[in-house]
Amino acid sequence: MLEVLVINCLDDNYSYLIRDKKTNTVGVIDPSEFKAVNLKIEKTYRKLDFILNTHHHNDHVGGNLELKKKYNSKIICSKLDEKRIPGADIKKNEGDEFLIGETKFQVISVPGHTLGHIAFYSENSKIIFTGDTIFSLGCGRIFEGTHLQMLNSVEKIMKLPKSTLVYCGHEYTKKNGEFCLSIDETNIKLKERIKNVDNKLQINLPSIPITLGEELETNIFFRFEDNKVKNKLKMNNASKLEVFTKLRNLKDQF
Repeated sequence: MLEVLVINCLDDNYSYLIRDKKTNTVGVIDPSEFKAVNLKIEKTYRKLDFILNTHHHNDHVGGNLELKKKYNSKIICSKLDEKRIPGADIKKNEGDEFLIGETKFQVISVPGHTLGHIAFYSENSKIIFTGDTIFSLGCGRIFEGTHLQMLNSVEKIMKLPKSTLVYCGHEYTKKNGEFCLSIDETNIKLKERIKNVDNKLQINLPSIPITLGEELETNIFFRFEDNKVKNKLKMNNASKLEVFTKLRNLKDQF
């Protein structure tokens, strides 16, 4: 059984403190900064065995070295990113597995935002940490990769069980929801989600996690083959890559 604690970092980042309850093995996903993460650790488990990085951007690895030094943690990252991840110890490739205590994680390669971006998926715990690839009601900007790579990455995640809980790297849900609604204004479930998100944010609660099933119904970046979406974009005969690229470009300007 995996316990997950959300840590607010920087302006809108999320890091996640995870603990395998049976073995009391503790890890942190994408420690944006030392201070906020260390404060949460000191208030809870007082130890940190592993640091897991989805990609090399500083707002996801900024706390690596200080945390590693204080807690003697091991840093797990993508083999492709090992030279850009501060303090990298354990380098993983697509499909590799590893244990946090008795919780098994699989590495899923999800390039697009960056070339070495990975997600951490636990089938038994029904959870995925997507970094900046998939957001609640959105997907990441394409900095190093291509639209095709990002589309392929999104499709990998779409194929996971609908009950999978998605934990992403930022609190972008409100703005993402506004964009989704601009394309998909008749989606009742989307409108309900946006109301729910507003209610959570008003009382300073995170909008995540969210189930993959809910994302499939409401996240516009999962609906590139939906005829309603294609009609709205006047792209009825377009390929899924063309539709996805159009959506990402529109969001970049939104």
